[in-house]
Amino acid sequence: QVQLVEESGGGSVQAGGSLRLSCQASGYEYSSNYMGWFRQAPGKEREGIAAIYRRSGAVYYADSVKGRFTISQDNAKNTVYLQMNSLKPEDTAIYYCASAGGVPSSSNRLSKDAYKYWGQGTQVTVSS
Repeated sequence: QVQLVEESGGGSVQAGGSLRLSCQASGYEYSSNYMGWFRQAPGKEREGIAAIYRRSGAVYYADSVKGRFTISQDNAKNTVYLQMNSLKPEDTAIYYCASAGGVPSSSNRLSKDAYKYWGQGTQVTVSS
């Protein structure tokens, strides 16, 4: 029951710009599953920023990105996206996509400990 997760779409952008990250999951298909986006800046803990319940499309965001980032999915492509607008230098980090392999509790939807399968990460750099 293993999933492989792969991100793409990182890069460098000036403050105020936009980027879209993509995450494709392959392997076992869970009937109920959450996919999440996380990021880790140098010297900081890995932070959960957005999650989506694949079955219903319900989405959840950290306060740090609410109103600027949008998580979405394309079920036909088994792909989850993170549209990032109004980027700030403090958004600079390695961004990771992850699959929970199930349904986390409501308090753990953005907790890295609730996610089993991780991509390698993609660098996002925002310059001022």
